[in-house]
This record gives sequence, structure tokens and C-alpha cells, in this order.
Amino acid sequence: MGRPPQRGIDPRGPRFVAGITAVLLLIDVFLGLTGLSTAQTAADWAITSASLSDRVLDPAFLLLLVIALLFLWGVLSPRTAPWGALYRTAVAPRLAPPKELEDPRPPRFAQGVGLFVSVVGLALHLLGVPWGLTVAAAAAFVAAFLNAVFGLCLGCQLYLLLQRAGIVGRARPASA
Repeated sequence: MGRPPQRGIDPRGPRFVAGITAVLLLIDVFLGLTGLSTAQTAADWAITSASLSDRVLDPAFLLLLVIALLFLWGVLSPRTAPWGALYRTAVAPRLAPPKELEDPRPPRFAQGVGLFVSVVGLALHLLGVPWGLTVAAAAAFVAAFLNAVFGLCLGCQLYLLLQRAGIVGRARPASA
């Protein structure tokens, strides 16, 4: 009699995704630092007097919008999200099988946290708040970097904290 298949995901997959996300967010922070969000005119911040179309066409805004859509994809359909699919098809087959699988709920929640932070940055930018987009992108970058480099998933830790408080999904019972 064989063992039932384990349910879970390869824990290296979310770290791979976080690495790609961190690179994209670092580029976005650079674009934010050199673009409309942080530019000053003689009298005021450039973003406060920019038109809505100028704000939408700002490269930092457009890249963060793409990143937010990737986060949304990761929340709604993690199996088909592009970076996870790339990991499963191109990277995972070249690695030894993982020693343990992890619950997919915390990384999925972390994608939702990334989506929330990105949307806040986008909204602040559209509202003309100087530095809003750049600070949000930088915060998301720090979280993605910590996950990619050190395996510390801040969104996952938040999920576990909320789970202990009984706010999100109940813990799965341990198998015998």
C-alpha cells in the first residue's frame, strides 16, 4: 500500500517567484526615484501639478501596475501565474525533489499582501501624493528580497499570526 500523495507546494517555488518580483520592484523603485513621484519643481512637487494622464503614463506607475496584476494573478490562480509556471516547468525539473512540501495558503496570502501594498502605491500616485508609489514599491521590494534571499516570507508570517488569532483559515490537523 503506497503513501497518499502529499498536498502542498515546493517551498523553493515562492522564493524563486520572490526573486523575480524583487528585481522588478527594484527597477520600479529606481524609476520612482528618478520619475514624476519624487521630482520637484521650483515651487512644489511635480506630481501635484501633473495631469492624471501624466501620472498614469509615468513608467514607475506602469511597471507597478504590471507587478500588481502579477500579484493578482498569483492570488486568483497560482497554478497558472507566469513565474510559478516558469519555476515548475524550467527550474524544478532540474532540482532534487523537495524534502518537505509547504501549505500553499501562506504564500498565496503573501501575494495578496503584495497586491495590497502595490495598489496603495498606485492609488497614492494617482492622487498626487509625492513619494507614495516609491515608498510602497520599496516596502514590497524589502519583503520580496527577504523572501528570495533569506527565506523569510513576511506575508506568510502575517498569515500565521492571523491564523493563530483565528482571523484566517484554520490550521490543518497533523497527519498520523
